[in-house]
This record gives sequence, structure tokens and C-alpha cells, in this order.
Amino acid sequence: MQIRPFTPADMEAVLTIWLEASLQAHHFIAPAYWHANVGPMREHYLPAADNWLLCQDAVVLGFYSLYEENLAAIFVAPGKQGRGHGKALLAHAKQQRQHLQLRVYQQNRASCDFYLSQGFQIEEEGLDSDTGSPEWLMGWSAED
Repeated sequence: MQIRPFTPADMEAVLTIWLEASLQAHHFIAPAYWHANVGPMREHYLPAADNWLLCQDAVVLGFYSLYEENLAAIFVAPGKQGRGHGKALLAHAKQQRQHLQLRVYQQNRASCDFYLSQGFQIEEEGLDSDTGSPEWLMGWSAED
């Protein structure tokens, strides 16, 4: 198992993981929303971010994306979840920054609980402007 930087050749594997995991974790948002965002992910969000991949034998199992101090994405392939891969990715992200923030849908209880267990704290509550779904802004600091 290794964590390595993203390359353009990884784009399709990362988009597949992002879409499949998003559909699974966000049952409360219409699937059309996620499908409509594949293009923006490919063209804007991933190229703008610092992306890292968790791989085993050249197979991408998950990834995370940092944009400044924002953990913009962290996803593990649905068939590979529950094996510590998310913890490994998050530990690596914490080595890259002294402070991290992220937004998470409140209805995504598994992710909320995961972030809380990894030292994140709820900083504010709001609504996602794209979906209208309640979300939390969560933060982590190396000093805590």
C-alpha cells in the first residue's frame, strides 16, 4: 500500500471512485446532481487541487484533495471501505497542513462520525448552496 501524488493518467480512476462513493454516501441527494458534476470535477476541481492517491499494486483504492487548507475531498472506493484506508489518507493529509477544514453533509452520518473520531470539531452549521442540504463546517488543527 502506498500514497502517491495524482497524475493525469489517474483521472478516470479517481472520477469513478468519486462518483460511486458519492452516490453511495449521499442517498439524500438526487443521483443526477452527482452525474452532472463529473465534468466540473474533471475540468476544474481536481486540476486546482493537490491530490493524493492510496494505491495497492497500481490499483487506486481512494484519494484525497487539498485546496489550500480545505480537505475538499476524501473518498475510498465503496468495495474497499472499512479497512482503514480513509484513516491512512486522512493521516497523510494531516502531514501536509497544520490546519484543515472541510464541509460534510449532516445526513452523511458515517462521514460525520469518522471526522469526529479523527479529531475534527464542528465549527459552524449551514446549508450547501448547491443542494440545500444541511452541512457542517468542521476543523482540525495540529495544535489541538
